[in-house]
Amino acid sequence: METKNVKIEVADPTVLGLFGLAIVTFVASSQKLGWTDGLAYVLPWALFLGGFAQLIASLFDFKHKNLFGATAFSAYGLFWMGMAVGWLIKLGCFGETLAATADPGQLGFVFLGYMIISLIFTISGLKMSKVMFFLLLLITVLFLGLALDAFGCGHIWHGVAAYSELMISLLTFYVLSAKYLNSFFGKEILPVGGPFLK
Repeated sequence: METKNVKIEVADPTVLGLFGLAIVTFVASSQKLGWTDGLAYVLPWALFLGGFAQLIASLFDFKHKNLFGATAFSAYGLFWMGMAVGWLIKLGCFGETLAATADPGQLGFVFLGYMIISLIFTISGLKMSKVMFFLLLLITVLFLGLALDAFGCGHIWHGVAAYSELMISLLTFYVLSAKYLNSFFGKEILPVGGPFLK
């Protein structure tokens, strides 16, 4: 009996995942910086772009056997879904009792855990492009700022988180532009720099 192996090719999902990260950090940083008010329009982008878009990208990166992309996109996608639910709790959507008993210190430990995994990603970023390394470093700084702000270590850390989140968004827009255009045209349109470690 003759058997045939069928290989299903899927497009690189990186640009989609990066777009999700870029949009959600753009709108979330605008709220942290006081340029916009409230969470009403942060929530949908946290769920759909920060959450679902990055999860979709992670699933296809598993198919590509891309350990970094699969792990990072799923970790950050689930983070934004968790944050969206957290904001809904804070806004009283699940009842006043839950909102009244929410302890910001628990969020601090979440941010601390994400800082640790982001630091691990940053170390692996030494073997990626320089732009990716600095993007991951900024994400680590963001979670450090968020953690220390949640633990009540001073308002300065809110500012650190806000500005690092804005820089993450802008740098992510550059990375996704480079990824898409360089791939589309088959040559380097936007440079990203070689890895620090060969």
